[in-house]
Amino acid sequence: MSEHNINGKRVAFLLTDGVEQIELTSPWDAVKNAGGEPVLVAPKSGKLQGFEGVDKGDTFDVDLTLAEANASDFHALVIPGGVVNADHLRVNKDAQAFARSFFEQHKPVAAICHGPWLLIDAGVVKGRNLTSYHTLATDLRNAGANWTDEEVVVDQGFVTSRKPGDLRAFNDKVLEEIAEGEHADQTA
Repeated sequence: MSEHNINGKRVAFLLTDGVEQIELTSPWDAVKNAGGEPVLVAPKSGKLQGFEGVDKGDTFDVDLTLAEANASDFHALVIPGGVVNADHLRVNKDAQAFARSFFEQHKPVAAICHGPWLLIDAGVVKGRNLTSYHTLATDLRNAGANWTDEEVVVDQGFVTSRKPGDLRAFNDKVLEEIAEGEHADQTA
């Protein structure tokens, strides 16, 4: 059981096919075990294909499509990684708008691995401290972010980590930020 109580808090998990499975299931279970309600939001309804590296993993049921989801109905946003997942989400205008609205509403946002790619296209990383999978460092710096190679970086309600090996630290900070709630300085 987590030291952070997030009873009744709804957390959107934004992803599509090609998600790095452990980066979905690990924070999802952490949110659930802390009393929160994880909700899978995706561009399309049905089932999504998870991956374990380059191998197909499990499939996951979509709870809400982006067309049905509204950031004001959630307390926080989690963006798992996976190259294919992130590459498809980053060019999706609805995904960009959904992610941006969490920043505009000063709500916690967490992204791991390739997840921050979407946030470049959402226009919310300039001036922010963050980390990601190392291959995104140049993209993030070019978008104006302050990128560092650390296990977990927290910047006013914005949590980022590099890879599955960072999940323990990532999950702990995600729960902490959700428990703290809105941050006035968390902004687009």
